[in-house]
Amino acid sequence: MNDPIVLAYSGGLDTSFCIPYLKEKYNTEVHAVIVDCVGLTRTDKEAIRERALTLGAAEFACFDGFHSLYDKILSYLIKGNVLRDRTYPLCVGAERYIQAELILEYARQQGTKRIAHGSTGAGNDQVRFDIALRTGMPDVDIITPIRDKGLTRKDTTSYLTERGFEVPQKTTEYSINDGIWGTSVGGVETLTSEKALPFEAFPNLKPPHELDDEPEELTIDFAHGLPVSVNGHQMDASALLEALREYGRYHGIGMGMHLGDTILGIKGRIGFEAPVAKILYMGHHEIEKLTLSQEQRQIKDNLADKYGTMLHEARFYDPVMRDIENFFNSTQARVTGEVTIYACRGTLFPLKASSPYNIMNNDIASYGESAGGWDGPEARAFSKLYGIRTQIYNRSQT
Repeated sequence: MNDPIVLAYSGGLDTSFCIPYLKEKYNTEVHAVIVDCVGLTRTDKEAIRERALTLGAAEFACFDGFHSLYDKILSYLIKGNVLRDRTYPLCVGAERYIQAELILEYARQQGTKRIAHGSTGAGNDQVRFDIALRTGMPDVDIITPIRDKGLTRKDTTSYLTERGFEVPQKTTEYSINDGIWGTSVGGVETLTSEKALPFEAFPNLKPPHELDDEPEELTIDFAHGLPVSVNGHQMDASALLEALREYGRYHGIGMGMHLGDTILGIKGRIGFEAPVAKILYMGHHEIEKLTLSQEQRQIKDNLADKYGTMLHEARFYDPVMRDIENFFNSTQARVTGEVTIYACRGTLFPLKASSPYNIMNNDIASYGESAGGWDGPEARAFSKLYGIRTQIYNRSQT
């Protein structure tokens, strides 16, 4: 028999199609491998395993990808407050690099270089997977039936139902990728800018008009730029992000739409839920405003834009990404403190923040009140000197 094919499996429609298709076309074993970056329950994992074996997988493996994802990527997204186009918190695309790395590790253990994924030919994930796989295994044989044959969700649904496999209706209508950092939602409505993605398509957040939660305050402690406790309870990263996800979902936090440029140079549109990113970015930003200089924040914001663009566009392994991460680490040395946030009915509001490195120094001056570090005549002289260059320019135009 030929070397087995290792499939990057998610349990969704496209990778479910891949199992019987690859088995039939290549007459070989298909190993379904899932990398859990979500925090799946034991029940979830067992259901995914049963689905893979029912579809014909010879082997099923599940690896924990969260710790690698957090250490290598999410921690830097938090430190940088990174968004794509200052809108999209890179919900699930970042996971692809970690998934590819662990799938490569499994393939080496199985003695095969044949790896398959279920990406289409029109999306970003195909590029992320391909580059990550080739970076780790230059002679890898990448098999992508949906991309190569140009199959639609209708095609893969028909293939499975014709062979007696059940396909949930919602799986056919919407493509949902769920991760701890967020959930992306795609459907026929996101293929154009002129249609609204219905609130019912979002799997975990209630529509805004249906929220009936009560106001709640949340206190987060940060140490060197990363969250370490919620409401006084210290937790590891996995438990902390999980707690914030449940908190955010209850309060309807993080629903959004993103329309931007894809790696292939076309426009793409996606719905997303990102309660964890939304909460952490607000809290982290408040501590940074209290502890960093203006220039540190401005330069970091510019680099965060670049980091988000490159991460989104499959450039995670470019050496400049490590350089930016080192800059992020340097800026976070003093980003330690506590922030309290108000949440209710989809709204977040920063209430207060404190830090042992607070540079809002009331001994020198209080904004709009009094100045202890200078007197009135000195302030008058500063104002005059500060405006001279503008006056010179304006006079030269007359």
